[in-house]
Amino acid sequence: MDASEEPEGLLLAAGRGSRMGRPKALMATDDVSWVARAAEVLREGGCGRVTVVLGAAAEEARGLVPAGVTVVVAADFATGLSASLRTGLEALSAGDATSALVHLVDLPDVTPAVARRVLQAGAAAGSLARATYAGRPGHPVLIGRDHWSPVLDSLSGDEGARGYLQSADVGLIECGDLAGGEDVDRPGGRRNRC
Repeated sequence: MDASEEPEGLLLAAGRGSRMGRPKALMATDDVSWVARAAEVLREGGCGRVTVVLGAAAEEARGLVPAGVTVVVAADFATGLSASLRTGLEALSAGDATSALVHLVDLPDVTPAVARRVLQAGAAAGSLARATYAGRPGHPVLIGRDHWSPVLDSLSGDEGARGYLQSADVGLIECGDLAGGEDVDRPGGRRNRC
């Protein structure tokens, strides 16, 4: 498989983390930044390249991004998750990747095994699949290039691609045996379901 056939990892890490009290891109657990850990989940999970979208505290967070990971900045990150996803997909559109595996920075128990399982759905341009945890939809989400334009057209506010995914034929890949898929949303590790 050449680089253009490999899925590209797209890590969304632009938010302010208002409930957390600081941008999640600046968070670390056991001296490992969440950005570095999540980028490695994508790399080790099968993504040939990884792009991270930063926003709040972008310059400080840039120093936490592992070598070899492309950084793009969502200048309008404050408008919500859709701004981050839009910035990332538009950046990937300039390249030749056939699909993007979209992951969030605040999912500490998601491992490379989850990414690999979602990618087993196939990384073709028409692919559309997402991890589920005990039947609940979560991340990562595999979005084939054929879906990028309609996803971009559907984006608004803090919903990301939720509306598009609810209306499309998405392969649901159960990963509850591998992770809980819960995001850390508050200090002290309090988690919310994706």
